[in-house]
Amino acid sequence: MNADPDDTRPAGTPVDDAPTGTSARFPDELIRPFVIGTLSVLTLVQFVERPPVRFAGITWGLVVVTIAAGVASSIVPWRHLSDRMQITLVSVFMAAAAMLYPMSGITAANALVFLASVTAGEKLASRRAAFTIVGAGTAITATATWVAIALLHVPDVGTWWISLIVGLPLYIGLARRERADAVAASDLAARQSRRAAASEAREAALEERGRIAREIHDVLGHALSGVAMQLDMADALHAEGRDQDANEAVRRARALAVSGIGETRRAIHALREDTLPLPETIAHLAHGGTAGFEIQGEPGEVRVEVAQAVIRAAQEAITNAHRHAPGAEVNLLLDYTDRLIRLTVTDTGTAGPFARPNDSGSGMGLVGMRERASLLGGTLYAGPAESPAPGWTVRLELPR
Repeated sequence: MNADPDDTRPAGTPVDDAPTGTSARFPDELIRPFVIGTLSVLTLVQFVERPPVRFAGITWGLVVVTIAAGVASSIVPWRHLSDRMQITLVSVFMAAAAMLYPMSGITAANALVFLASVTAGEKLASRRAAFTIVGAGTAITATATWVAIALLHVPDVGTWWISLIVGLPLYIGLARRERADAVAASDLAARQSRRAAASEAREAALEERGRIAREIHDVLGHALSGVAMQLDMADALHAEGRDQDANEAVRRARALAVSGIGETRRAIHALREDTLPLPETIAHLAHGGTAGFEIQGEPGEVRVEVAQAVIRAAQEAITNAHRHAPGAEVNLLLDYTDRLIRLTVTDTGTAGPFARPNDSGSGMGLVGMRERASLLGGTLYAGPAESPAPGWTVRLELPR
């Protein structure tokens, strides 16, 4: 079986996820050729056993044309035919079957005109063409039957009024076509849905990779850059014979590495917390950091990258508060507005330009947060609290 070029299912997907049109094509591909083949064989057998008494040449000619047109309408790839060719083929089938009807006696050939009516309704895209062909076929059948009975006195002609209802199967054909169109539309919608789902999955994967890349850049990138700078400095100092200063640079490099490891662990924790709503995640961080927490506004949905930035800022601010203002009271405020989400972290430590020494950490956490906020169209403030309140404030504002 050839692969469907529109099928975006990954390998190993169960078979019952196959397009719904597969079962719908069964009637067209098997049942119709079976019916026309059966009627054709029965007709030929019956005419061989009981050859027509009158107009044998005309009757055999109509049999051949009718069977050929019927078989062609069932096995020829219909979509490869032009509209004109489709109408011509069905017209020939209908006209030949209509004229054969009174000449065939009581045989299986009588059913061919009814099958032609069904074919017109099911195969032709134009309803006007289908009704025109079937209407003309009904008229031809009725006229030929009357001529055969009244003028030509053909034996074994069926009941004349049956010729008036040969057009009724047209509605069966129309109903089958509408069902086939509905199944095809459903099949197309299912394939489009699968393609959309696959596209969304790829987009989500790319977005997640981008988030992880930003985490690596913000945490490991800054930490490793600092370590490299300190080691380069240590190497230069050692070359100048300043061994004490070189050793101090090595110790600073070690401190940067230790701080980077801690920030990496916090980043991994933040990534795992994405499954929780943002307020619950921030509350969990506040509780773990012995900090107060309050929410203002109506919590709502925010973008994943925005939530990640808020979580990282909360982690960094709580860590810095405990590092640089031990014993200070720390409070977090998560404020939702119509367009913004704002995180404010305050502590009651001593304010002032030299209140936040950086020799115990990398000093790059807030730099990374500012870069992340800028990429998201927001701002990050980190500095002394507004006078006269003591302490330090970190405020992150991001568009929702």
